[in-house]
Amino acid sequence: MIQAVRGTKDILPDTIDNWTYLEQIARQISEQFGYKEIRTPIFEKTEVFSRGVGEQTDIVNKEMYSFLDRGGESITLRPEMTASLVRAVIQSSIYQQQSITRLWYFGPFFRYERPQKGRLRQFHQYGAECISSPYPESDVEIIHLSTTFCKAIGIDDYTLLINSLGNDAARAKYRAELIEYLRTNKDRLSKESQVRMELNPLRVLDSKDEQDREIIKNAPVILDYLDEESREHFEAVLSLLDHLKIKYEINPRLVRGLDYYSHTVFELQHSSLGAQDSFGGGGRYNSLFNQLGGKETPAVGFAMGAERLLLILESIAKLPQVKEIADYYIVTADENYTKYAFEVAEKLRSIGKRAIFDLQRRSMKAQMREAGKLNIPFVLIIADEELKNSTLTLKNMSNGEQTQIPFDKITEHI
Repeated sequence: MIQAVRGTKDILPDTIDNWTYLEQIARQISEQFGYKEIRTPIFEKTEVFSRGVGEQTDIVNKEMYSFLDRGGESITLRPEMTASLVRAVIQSSIYQQQSITRLWYFGPFFRYERPQKGRLRQFHQYGAECISSPYPESDVEIIHLSTTFCKAIGIDDYTLLINSLGNDAARAKYRAELIEYLRTNKDRLSKESQVRMELNPLRVLDSKDEQDREIIKNAPVILDYLDEESREHFEAVLSLLDHLKIKYEINPRLVRGLDYYSHTVFELQHSSLGAQDSFGGGGRYNSLFNQLGGKETPAVGFAMGAERLLLILESIAKLPQVKEIADYYIVTADENYTKYAFEVAEKLRSIGKRAIFDLQRRSMKAQMREAGKLNIPFVLIIADEELKNSTLTLKNMSNGEQTQIPFDKITEHI
């Protein structure tokens, strides 16, 4: 038997309602905030991610699914959405046609990493991006959208961590100080952090190595290096969050894993996920448009892992109730009544009802048993007596009550 590729998972009919629920709530909340859906191809030219995400990130160095197509061009299955979305926005010029562009998405992404709880090689994300505003209110709108979505699906006990990476000037000053500190502790750092130290020192702050984390505790803090512009921006974000009564914790070590962030970064965590407790996050990226060939355009966004959201909902017993497969099961006495079953089903479907009937020519008893097993609330019976009187017998499966319905007036009685 051929198995699914390691790190991928079939979404089977018994769980698909959970996924539909997430996407429906994502659509509802996003539209309430004025965001329109966007869908991009699941593969892009590799340079979209190498230039956008960053050459020295784990995503680009270790995790991308890249290949040469038949034309010899390097193609990559998208490992994240922001770079793809920015490429699409630049190419279509939609951000030049309106003062603010608000976009949301839900779809699959791909990273080659060790499969673990809530982390697969094909995974799914819901996210949103607010484009063209450099001001802190857009940062807060994105955070507000993400926390509103969490509450809408029933997740209230999350932790919101927030930090500022400052502007380019503040970050460059901090980067120099951080490198100096890390060099004095180089021999104690993990091999991976020793490499990161020179190429992308802020990523060392994100290390999960225990020895690294001990060293990081005494490292310079980026908030101490913010210039006036960066500090004012961050303080305005915090003030607006306070006004909205959105609880947060300032974490000066929070950097996220992508190179394009500046100013505000944030992360959402939930204790039910264990050590890997992050289920979403985002931040501001003011230089990404320029890096991908567009004009300098400020933007901010977030993404959440759908698999992790479902794990949280399961742990707090807030997964949506699975819907029954149909509203009506049409039971027929034998195969001679099949044409009437088709006719009745068509009438029910024409008024938006879900209807099924037996396709295996089983006995009425077996059909009734299956209707009960599938938790279908109503059964419509077509047998000799019904056909003789041009009626149907409607049975309520919850209380056993039966009603006779004229065959030619089904939709009026349903």
